[in-house]
Amino acid sequence: MPSKGAGLESTAIDTAPFSTTPATWSFSAHPYFIAITLAISLFLAATLLLQKVSFTANRHDSFTTIQRIRPLINLSDETGEPAFSPNGSYIAFHRYSSIRQSSGIFVQNIASGELLQLTHNPDDGFPAWSPDSRSIAFKRPGNREASIYIIPSMPTNSVATPTERKLDTGSLIPVRREIAWSPDGHSIVFTTASGLFLVSLENSSPHQLTQSPPDAQDWGASFSPDGTRFLIVRSQQSGFHDEILSIRLSGNCSGGSLDPSGEPASLSSCSIADPTQIASDHANVLGAPQWSVDSRSVIFSSDRGSHPGLWRVSATMRDTPVQINDAGSYPAVSRIGNHLAYQRITRNLNIWEINVTAPVAGPRILIASTSETDQGPGPQISPDGKKAAYMSDRSGAKEIWLADRDGTHPRQLASLGNAGSPRWSPDSQSVVFDVGQRNGPAIYSVSGAGGTPRLLVPSDTNSNVCPSFSADGKWVYFASTRSGNFQVWKVPAEGGSPVQVTYHGGHAALASRDGKFIYYAKSSYANPEIWQISTNGGAEQLVSPLLNPVTWAAWSVTGRGIVFAHPSGQGRPVVSLYDPSTHRLTNLATLPIPPFWLTASPDARSILFDQPGWQQAQIMLVDNFQ
Repeated sequence: MPSKGAGLESTAIDTAPFSTTPATWSFSAHPYFIAITLAISLFLAATLLLQKVSFTANRHDSFTTIQRIRPLINLSDETGEPAFSPNGSYIAFHRYSSIRQSSGIFVQNIASGELLQLTHNPDDGFPAWSPDSRSIAFKRPGNREASIYIIPSMPTNSVATPTERKLDTGSLIPVRREIAWSPDGHSIVFTTASGLFLVSLENSSPHQLTQSPPDAQDWGASFSPDGTRFLIVRSQQSGFHDEILSIRLSGNCSGGSLDPSGEPASLSSCSIADPTQIASDHANVLGAPQWSVDSRSVIFSSDRGSHPGLWRVSATMRDTPVQINDAGSYPAVSRIGNHLAYQRITRNLNIWEINVTAPVAGPRILIASTSETDQGPGPQISPDGKKAAYMSDRSGAKEIWLADRDGTHPRQLASLGNAGSPRWSPDSQSVVFDVGQRNGPAIYSVSGAGGTPRLLVPSDTNSNVCPSFSADGKWVYFASTRSGNFQVWKVPAEGGSPVQVTYHGGHAALASRDGKFIYYAKSSYANPEIWQISTNGGAEQLVSPLLNPVTWAAWSVTGRGIVFAHPSGQGRPVVSLYDPSTHRLTNLATLPIPPFWLTASPDARSILFDQPGWQQAQIMLVDNFQ
């Protein structure tokens, strides 16, 4: 099954009020993450201690091994942005706590669990170790600009509170929080508006490492273990496209010494080769990419599957990234000790409802606590408006549930495990859904009154996901990789042989209300285009460049047009209605954060979507990572 999480890329939730046009309404929430209880964290720790996970290397150097995943610390506080010491014995990280003076940069001994607090500012983040392990650099936001500080790492409690040193960057203004040390430890690398710069700790001499192209930004420098290359992320300022590039270094690029003329040696002797592309995605890279210990591959986090996950790609040859984890961001790889650390967001998800015809009444939680995992609820309103189908793990496994339209009388519809993506039949009598199984996802149908689910598309080593009914109820569309990549297929609603519908990419198909067209997401990645094809066949066409939902699941076909959540260009996402007959776009509401799932009633007057009830970032540690 594809990931169904909310796809958030930050550990901070913008909880400013919802708004609609023209009227407004709001609800209040704490501006920071609401820390969950210690009991929940301990439960998560106990569960993950037993989990066995295979992290697969790139296809040219693959292996499968048993590894253990565990939380770094068993506290209810927010933790994130991990960084290993060069010797692999310690890990530095950011911690946010509701307890006064308990937030800041911390260091933990991986073996003993001993914890040491280095700073007390809750805004301090993205720690980076010096090559000799004696110091840690970090970023601290200010009123107008961020500053870089350096502090002794002191991995013991034998010294009093360490003294911070602010790095003099002169007229250079850091614009992102990711920083790195040069391999010799004499300089710090950070991002400016014009590119990556290296500044000497000894004399504050600057040296420009990269020149960002127009409308792009270079960030996230990471030096290879032998110091001969470094990785960067090149992000486009418009659109959703990030590249990971490898750049080779030669000469002295530290800026830590002077030539006979008194100028920094780095300015005259450092040579940078043209960058080599390692990976390119129509998605966001989350955190600086990391080298594997042998420098043969690169580990990075991306929301290319509409949800943060860890990926691995060859560093030496152009290859397709392989996903190794479906719930991780900001990775860190230890040079010694075979450890991987990453930030994992755990959330409790609720189904919210907006009535766009009565905005003064405000939003309401229709169904609370559908999930305590990274999998979203996928709510769907029945065509007759009487029921709502959704996913929930409240029974212990992800299953399909039904409730009355007002959210009352919830009941489990099936018991197959790992079930998701429910969609109603046109007569509101049946629900189709996908089920993750050993050999791959399968497609099932079940009566809304309950009973034994009927297998429509068996598990066959392909991904068969995201089913939906045709407008007349005679066919079930679904996305499948049986032809090599995701395409839209269909199968008779009573069962039979699958028939291919699209040939140039297709995912999560929905039929138009009049039955003339099949709409579908062009891909399963974030911010997909929405395309269409006639139910009688023919050309595959883009519906409109105005249609750009935040995920493949954040749109819905109604009798009035297509309702979808999309970026506003001003921070908060917008829910809009696109009318295919007039090609006009009407804004319906503004949300605080992007939903993963969104659906609308047939008349487009009611909108259901998922939002976190609470959310927590936690550092996970993988032992025996290779």
